[in-house]
Amino acid sequence: MFKSLKKINEKPEPFQYYTADDLWTDEHISKQMLKYHLNESVDVSSRNGQFIQQSIEWMIQHFKVDEQKALIDFGCGPGLYTNQLAKTGASVTGIDFSKRSLEYASNTAKKNSLTVDYHHCNYLTFDTEKQFDLISMIYCDFCALSPKQRNKLLGIFYKILKRDGSILLDVHSLNVFEKQKEDAGYAFNYMNHFWSSEDYFCFYNTFLYNDEKVSLDKYTIIKQNTINVIYNWLQYYSKDTITNEFEENGFKVEEIYSDVAGRPFDPKSDDMAIVAKKQ
Repeated sequence: MFKSLKKINEKPEPFQYYTADDLWTDEHISKQMLKYHLNESVDVSSRNGQFIQQSIEWMIQHFKVDEQKALIDFGCGPGLYTNQLAKTGASVTGIDFSKRSLEYASNTAKKNSLTVDYHHCNYLTFDTEKQFDLISMIYCDFCALSPKQRNKLLGIFYKILKRDGSILLDVHSLNVFEKQKEDAGYAFNYMNHFWSSEDYFCFYNTFLYNDEKVSLDKYTIIKQNTINVIYNWLQYYSKDTITNEFEENGFKVEEIYSDVAGRPFDPKSDDMAIVAKKQ
């Protein structure tokens, strides 16, 4: 028992494990994630419905989205952005790891006579010869990737972005990291059966990595016959660190906002949204 508890509470190296497959492809968990995506009143999985609408309106205006433009959204989920952007007549592509979310997005597009090219895949393996005027990645998905994965993704972005195209993505700021505290505990059916339809005990740990500005929420789900561990990593940024990371991968950060609805940058903001182009 002691050895088991010690293993449960072990602090791994930053980004040592990657469990996105379990989070987005598990039949039960993906259903829970979709439910949160579609709850317009909360900022879980997706931001609230009012913010999303403001963000879409700003994106259309700021990037001059029309029928002449080609857009691609990495981590598009149930199409909350892509289906709305398709109403402009633009050529829109969406990529997501969750088959359940993409089925919802595709069905919604069909019901509204919209054309969106949806791809079910891990966006780290996505490949196409098509190029785009705008690449978006929204709700800080970029922060969940390791440095190696982020570099790989930026390489994909560089290949598929038109010479005068733009990248729009948001990240968590250091303000959020500084509010974090390490924690540990356990509960029966933690998060109201979020992790499984079966009964389970969940041990949860929050670890902080001060040198790397990384946090980890580690969930150990113990069911009657199985044990599953989920690692939810997040990288946090300053203006300088996000700018440097993009410059090292061939991009120039041209604009920084407080969010993807174009709110002017505030140093106290929890998030940052950047607009970048090829150098």
